[in-house]
Order: sequence, then C-alpha cells, then structure tokens
Amino acid sequence: MRSFNRSTVGLRAGLLAGAGLVACMAAPAAAQEMEDGDATEAAADEAIVADGAVITVTARRREERITDVPISITALSGDELIKGGALDIVDVAKDVPNVTLEVSRGTNTTLTAFIRGVGQQDPVAGFEAGVGLYVDDVYINRPQAAVLDIYDLERVEVLRGPQGTLYGRNTIGGAIKYVTAELPDETSLKVRGAYGSYDQADLIVTASTPIGDSGLKIGASGARLSRGGFGENINLGTENYNKDVWAARGTIEYSGGPLFVRLSGDYVKDDSFARQGHRLIPSLLTGAPVLDDVYDTRAGLNVVDQEVEAYGGALSISLDVTDTITLKSITGYREDSSTSPIDFDSLPAADVDVPAIYDNDQFSQELQLLYQGDRLSGVLGAYYLDASAFTAFDVALFTTGDLLYLLDPSTDLRGYNAQTLGDVNTETWSIFGDFTYDLTDQLSISLGGRWTNDKRTSKVLRTTFIGGYSDLFDDGATAIAVTSDFEGSATFEEFTPRASISFKPTPNQNVYFTYSKGFKGGGFDPRGQTSAAPDLDGDGDIDYDDQYEFLSFDPETVDSYELGYKASLFDNRLQIALAGFLGKYSDVQIPGSVGIDSNGDGVNETFIGVTTNAADADINGIEFEGDLLVGKNFAGAGSRFGVNWAFGYLDAKFNEYIDNFGNDVADERVFQNTPEYTVKAGFDLGLPVASGIVDFLGAVSLRSDASQFEVPNRFLDQDGFALVDASIVYTADSDRFSIGVHGKNLLDKRYIVSGYNFTTGDGINTPFAPTLGLEGTLTGFYGDPRRVFVQAEVRF
Repeated sequence: MRSFNRSTVGLRAGLLAGAGLVACMAAPAAAQEMEDGDATEAAADEAIVADGAVITVTARRREERITDVPISITALSGDELIKGGALDIVDVAKDVPNVTLEVSRGTNTTLTAFIRGVGQQDPVAGFEAGVGLYVDDVYINRPQAAVLDIYDLERVEVLRGPQGTLYGRNTIGGAIKYVTAELPDETSLKVRGAYGSYDQADLIVTASTPIGDSGLKIGASGARLSRGGFGENINLGTENYNKDVWAARGTIEYSGGPLFVRLSGDYVKDDSFARQGHRLIPSLLTGAPVLDDVYDTRAGLNVVDQEVEAYGGALSISLDVTDTITLKSITGYREDSSTSPIDFDSLPAADVDVPAIYDNDQFSQELQLLYQGDRLSGVLGAYYLDASAFTAFDVALFTTGDLLYLLDPSTDLRGYNAQTLGDVNTETWSIFGDFTYDLTDQLSISLGGRWTNDKRTSKVLRTTFIGGYSDLFDDGATAIAVTSDFEGSATFEEFTPRASISFKPTPNQNVYFTYSKGFKGGGFDPRGQTSAAPDLDGDGDIDYDDQYEFLSFDPETVDSYELGYKASLFDNRLQIALAGFLGKYSDVQIPGSVGIDSNGDGVNETFIGVTTNAADADINGIEFEGDLLVGKNFAGAGSRFGVNWAFGYLDAKFNEYIDNFGNDVADERVFQNTPEYTVKAGFDLGLPVASGIVDFLGAVSLRSDASQFEVPNRFLDQDGFALVDASIVYTADSDRFSIGVHGKNLLDKRYIVSGYNFTTGDGINTPFAPTLGLEGTLTGFYGDPRRVFVQAEVRF
C-alpha cells in the first residue's frame, strides 16, 4: 500500500467519529443503569473489574482513572506490550495517534520523537527535545541511548500537547513516561527469553525479594539482547542493522508507615555495528549503482567503532505528612558516551564521512508538595537541571580536497576535513503548580502555571585540517585554519499557563476544554561557522555581535486549545477518548546544514550549520481512541474478544517560513515526520485451552505520506504504508508460564524512517548535483523487515 486514497480515509474517519457519536448517545442509558444500581463514582472504581478494566495513570502526579484526566493521554501496560511482541519504546508509536518514534539516522539507540508535529530530529548538542522522555519521573535530557528496551516495565504513558505545570521539565510537544514496575511483596524470579529471525536471541532475568519484615526490598534485572543484521556492509564485511546490547537495572525499596524510598540504577552497553544508510541514487562521481537490498550499504568509514554506554541512578523519596499532604523528592543523575562512524554518502571513499563523539551528563532535582483534599487537589513543585552535552565530529571531504588540489596544485587540500567541537551547558530552574477544584460533583476547574529560567552556555570551536582525520580520531592531519572560536551565553525566561474545565454528565464520562502553552528555549548551533557570519549589525565589521546573532536562535512557543470527551461505558466494556485541538506554533526552530563555496570556484569545500526561527504555523487535528470488550465467557469461562483502535488526523501548515535569503517560502515547505493520518486497529481473541488461555492478537497500523525534511524530496519522503502484526500467546491460569509466537511487519514492507540529503535537482526535470562532497549524498534508513520470533516467560 503506497499511499492513502483521501476519500477512503475520510470515510474511515467518518465511521470512527460516528462510533464516538453513537457512544455519546448511548451514554445516558449507561448512566441510568449505574443510577439504578446505586453505583457511585467510588463504587465504579472498584466494581468494574468484573467486565472491563480500569486504567489508572499518574499523569497529574496522583493516581487517577484515565477517564478523569483532562489531558490527551494513552497508557499501555508493560504486560500488554510484551503480549503483543513489542521489543522497545519505538513500538509504542503504533498504538498512539499523531506520534512518531524512530531510531535516528545512522544510529542504533538514539531516539527521534514527534508528537502532533512537534519534535526534534537533530541529536547534536545545542538542540533541546520537543518531546520529553521520563524514566520513573526523571527527565532524560539527551536522545542518545534513549531507545529504551521493554523489560521490568509497569506502563508507558504518552501525553500529547505541551507539558510543564505537572512535570519537572517543560516540554513543548508532549511527554512519554516510562514507568518501571515496583518490587513485589514476595520473593520472585522471572526469566523471559526470545529466539527468532535474523538470529535474534534475547534473555532477561529478573529477581527480587523482601528482607524479612523490615519493609526493605531489593531487586535486579539483567538483559542480553542480540540479533544479526538485516543487511550487510559489503565494503567492510560487517553486519548492518544488527543488535548487540547488554543492560541491567537494580532497585532498592523501603516502605514503612508514611515513608517510601526507592533507589534505582540502570546500565546499557551497545556494541552493535554502525547502522549505515542505503544510497537512493547512483553515485555522481564514481557511478556506483544503487544496491538491490535496502539494508545493504557500501559505507567505508571505520576510523571509530559504534559504541554506546549509558548509566544513571534515581532516588525517589515520598513522605505522607498528613492524610492530605505528601512531600516528594526526585533526584536523578545520568551519563552517556558514544562514538559513531556516520558515513553520509554510504560509499568507500571519504566523500562526506563523519566520525562523531557524544558525551552527555545531567543532574536533576525535583521537589513536590502534593495535596489531596475533598474538593481541592494538586501539586506545587520546583525543578532544577544542570546538564552538559559535548559533541565532537570531523566532516571528511577528502574527494573535495583532491578536486581542489587538481584545480589549484599550489594549494594542497588533499584530505580536507572540517572538525567541530560543540560544548553546551544547560542550567534550568523552574517553579510550577497545578490545582484542581471540584465546584460540584460534576464540574471541576484546573489552573496551573510554570515559570522557567533556561540558561544556555555554548562553546564552539571549528578547525580545518588537511591530510586526513583530526587528532580526535587519527594523528595524520595538520590544522591549517580556525573558522570558529566562540563562547556565548543566553538566558530565556517564560511563564507558561494551563487552564481546563471538566464536566462529568455521569461519573464515567468527562467533557473537558483545556488551554496550555508550551515553551522551548533557544540556544546556539554548534555547527555554525563564525567566519561565515555576515555584517548583521551593519557596523562595517564582522564582530562578536554578528557571530553571536549568526550562531544563536530564539525560543519557540505553542498555544494549544483542546476540546475532549472521555467515557467508560457499558460496565466499562467500552473505553473511548475523542479530542479536537488547535495549535498556534510560533518562532519554529529550523536546524539544518548547508554546503558553502567560500572562494567562488564552484565547489562547496565545507559546510555550516544554519538554525533559524524561520516559521509560524498552525497545527490542528483530531484524535479518537477506543477499546471495546465485545464478548466475555462466550466460549467458556475466561474467553473474551476485544477490539481496539486509534485514529489521528493532523493538519499542520506553515503560515510563514523565511528562508536563508529572506524570502517567504511557506507554500514550498511541509512539516517533517508528521503524517496527516495515523490509524491503528487491533483485536484480541482469548480462548480457554488446557488450564490456560490462548490469545490470538492482530493489529494493523497505517501512516499516510510523510516527509523527512521541510523541503519535500521524492526519494526520501515515504508514501503511506501499513504494518501488519500478529501474535499467538498461551498463558497458564496460574500465570507462572507463557509462550507466544510473534510476527512483526508480516507483509515485509520497506519504509524509510530517516535519511540524509545534500543534493539539488530531482533526477527528472533537473539533474542531481551535490551540495556537499562530490558523490551526491541522498541516503535512507529503513524500518525493520518482517520478523518472526518465539518468546517464553517463566515466573517462580
């Protein structure tokens, strides 16, 4: 399926919206049933387990039914994800509307996340995430090592829209909460293993035990996750798209009276081979043809190995001061370091080859005061983050240097290389609060706000080398020029409010309207070249002020308005959530890199980073999610049949987009990583078999056309496609044993998730021409092919 027929999708949208309308019309009857049975809201919390399921989340820093939360939120339990064969956090995007989660280009564990058109694709230091990722309430500041594997997981919560009055770090697009499971009250041992296609072999062991009657518990998990490559690097003879990961997590918990303490730590080591791209066009210099297999590559960069190491710890302390007041402290520390050989041109020659180093660390402290009264509830908090992000990389343009030498032998530029060192420190503090007051049993209002102070300090050093790679990766090159030696600092302050009103026509229905403002601070582009700065202040001299303005960019903001309806109907057999939203996106940060010809000889001998607040945009859309238990005990005790769906529609459009030449090109630009439609439909049929139950699960997820960058490209842009997954899982009634067979991407669809482009032309009306290097960099990275694996779990 290459693209969606608009009328077909429109019909599907109409059917889904119609289903929501039918549910709304049916609600009074359901409410009458509850009134006839004298079911109060409190009773509903307890009694609905008989037929449906209560979904409890902590999106507002307190346990609530998901129906009661006036926020667009999807919650997926760890057991649910494992039963469906999910392996890492990227799989979550299939179940959530208007969300894109991908493994970043050229990496194995760096996360690219977009929610409702807002995100950040660039992983280098200096750029803040548009979507916040939290592990047990600790914000993960950098995207490296953020493709989290699914183990010891209690649930994942995906909040859509700006967040900041409830969570420690302000995030402009949304938040993803990865919540690990608390330790059980009894000694337990759990072993889960998987084996499947491409020699996948996973083993996860989890053990925990209480220490007598002291209230102390300890637990630990270890994971070995491995898989052969989907393709081959035919130049270096290594696997491409393989997996070689070791991971561990340890936890100590204490619970005694009003005090709960949790100390946790985790470690990840990824020794997978470098993930290199697939050329989408023949090479323009040597004529190398396009390879047949999209997972194969000819990349030749091997001066560093792909290595990722990350570890961190968190200390959470909660004290119930009174029946209504709780004090909480969340302390977090994380470090990660990685090297990555990114071969942009995916050819043996060093045409655009980038060996890179990332080194990040962060410390965060959050304090909360939570209040839970009869009618008033909420949180008051303070947050502090001190984070450093260091990025160092060479851009090897050896073919360009050879050409320049041939054009002018008096200037020996063979082995031409531009090294960039970017060191960015972020120090942010904020105070926030969000409180809900129940005016009546049916009507509630919520008010919240956040004051944020973001200080960004950046050091940028760019040096031109000849003769090979710089001293970071080799010893053969000679430095010939410094093109940036810059230090800058800026502080960004913003107040971001939130307000909502909720009306419950019945205890199990919620109609709400919410306004929230999102904010993301500005910064400095570490790839900027100060020697290329124009005279921006018009004083006749290229001075520090020009360089500062050339490298810096301003904050961006979103004003979001949302009208929603949530319901748990028919004895909680039907859970639905319907939302429409409008977003006013201002001063959109657009990072990018362009090749430059500094001497007018027609050859782009280097590149510069250009990040601007180029755009103003509207992001409007609809989301509709549902989960229906169609039948229960229809084929014997324990049998069930349920269906679930998610539908998202986004109309994201630039109203203004100012390019590097001052022209408004809004009509020629699109939102990256933002399909217009996202659809998911699934079912779960459970039948009792031999002292257990067999679940037959199936799901199809569809995404319409999407662009990798703001400028469309017919090679990189992905047409609409569908992914089909299916599983058969047997679980013993004792819950001590389960085994399943899982099939992912059963139709073996090839689809692009990221890529690079340093070319002009379309190959049809105008020929391709390189904008950096000589071969023409137009490469793509692909999602996983069809995979089948067996997964079993034993619990003791």
